[in-house]
Amino acid sequence: MKTYLPLLTLLLAVVSGALSPAAMSAEPVSKSRLGGVAIGGHDTVAYHQIDRDPQADSVEGVKSYTVEYKGAKWRFLSKESSELFAANPEQYSPAYNGHCANALSLGEGLIRTDGTHWEIFDDQLYLFYAARGRTRWTDGNWETYKVASDAAWEALSK
Repeated sequence: MKTYLPLLTLLLAVVSGALSPAAMSAEPVSKSRLGGVAIGGHDTVAYHQIDRDPQADSVEGVKSYTVEYKGAKWRFLSKESSELFAANPEQYSPAYNGHCANALSLGEGLIRTDGTHWEIFDDQLYLFYAARGRTRWTDGNWETYKVASDAAWEALSK
């Protein structure tokens, strides 16, 4: 039993740290399981600067321009983008921390996105798991879907 005591102590410390109020109160971010990179490594500032109609491809960030925010690594294409984000992350962060807005509106829970399907409504970036979710929002009443997503996010992000 003495041989396992240090291992058991370490395991309990890790588990209790993971379940601490600080760890549990952090809002979930759509990030990779390995590496903790948010929204597929796409530059969240760039969405606000690229053509929206027709929708341009999202821009991938690079490792050399990374900002830590909400427990995730946010990547950017340039130093300027990373500085804009660092100065005001709430302005550039996607709604629901990058989780699929459509899935939330349908009551499907927190679905990670990879940053490739996106839209901006009222200067807020929304990400989608698949193109059909984005199409549902752009062709339908996105304001109504947003109300449902906001309610689901409020319940699930606590």
